[in-house]
Amino acid sequence: MSLKAIHVTEVPSLDNFHENPSLCASRFSPGGLSSFKIPKFLVVGHRGHGMNMLQSPDPRFSAFKENSILSFNAASKLPLDFIEFDVQVTRDGCPVIFHDDFIYSEDNGVVYEKRVTEVSSSEFMSYGKQRETEKIGKPLLRKTKEGKILKWCVQQDDSLCTLQEAFEKVEPKLGFNIELKLDDNLVYSSDHLSRLLLPILQVVCDYGKDRPIIFSSFHPDAALLARKLQSIYPVFFLTNGGTEMYYDVRRNSLEEAIKVCVEGGLQGIVSEVKGVFRNPAAVNRIKESKLSLMTYGKLNNVAEAVYMQHLMGIEGVIVDHVEEMTEAVREMMKPSNRDAHDTKPKPNFSERELSFLLKLIPELIQH
Repeated sequence: MSLKAIHVTEVPSLDNFHENPSLCASRFSPGGLSSFKIPKFLVVGHRGHGMNMLQSPDPRFSAFKENSILSFNAASKLPLDFIEFDVQVTRDGCPVIFHDDFIYSEDNGVVYEKRVTEVSSSEFMSYGKQRETEKIGKPLLRKTKEGKILKWCVQQDDSLCTLQEAFEKVEPKLGFNIELKLDDNLVYSSDHLSRLLLPILQVVCDYGKDRPIIFSSFHPDAALLARKLQSIYPVFFLTNGGTEMYYDVRRNSLEEAIKVCVEGGLQGIVSEVKGVFRNPAAVNRIKESKLSLMTYGKLNNVAEAVYMQHLMGIEGVIVDHVEEMTEAVREMMKPSNRDAHDTKPKPNFSERELSFLLKLIPELIQH
């Protein structure tokens, strides 16, 4: 469903959001957001050390509780540039880190759900593992895309956390890619949207300090409003790149994403990687529009797919297999080694070969 159009004049301002260009501009480009540019190929840890897929037999998808301080700090020990996580705001105005729209639990064997934005911060924190060892939290369950309700079991568990705690407890040099998480099935008025964004921006204002920060959102109006409310941190528009269709046409292609960013003064696009591989010509159009481009998706856990994106000029990838992908990127960024003892020679494509691959990939991705 599309979001209600926002009249920015109706949105309250964040009066004490001090404008200090050094907070972010120095991390990327000296000219501030007007000349924003990512200086290197970024590797971003998805929900920290990687998302949880409870039904997957791959143990990497259950190594650490996703979107937790434990996961974030585990990721910080790797040569990652950023971690990505999802932020929602509870009923009492507290920004918390949680991906799903609903939190699932059970009472006397009966499963129930509650919308994250409709519970208080204290109730939100009462689910799952508790920081105080003497406390027992309410059972934390999860609903899969197939509709199954599973116990949220991981190898290394941790409690749920707030955005403020992430700023206070995670290595300060690690960048935060803060996704402004909203429900695809709801329509948000401009007033409602501003009430959700302002508490997040206030926490960033109070605790961001010199940490590199990027905002992103799948909801075009949320991304545009985040840009209107502040001019310090870059804002990226998240898109499936045409791999899924929505009522709001702005979400349905890379071409529409470019329009949203150019017209709204956003700094870049984060696309599902398949959307880029199906439409590689869009990469040049994005660059010509002076926008940055990063990707997310399962293919970003494949080193060859990541290397191809680097050759295409994509500026960063969000990954789940953080250990393997950071190592793969480290190897691909090394100067070419023609030594006979080099057991892992990097691909070396000519312009003609690369052009051929870019024409072939869309055909392969369709199947």
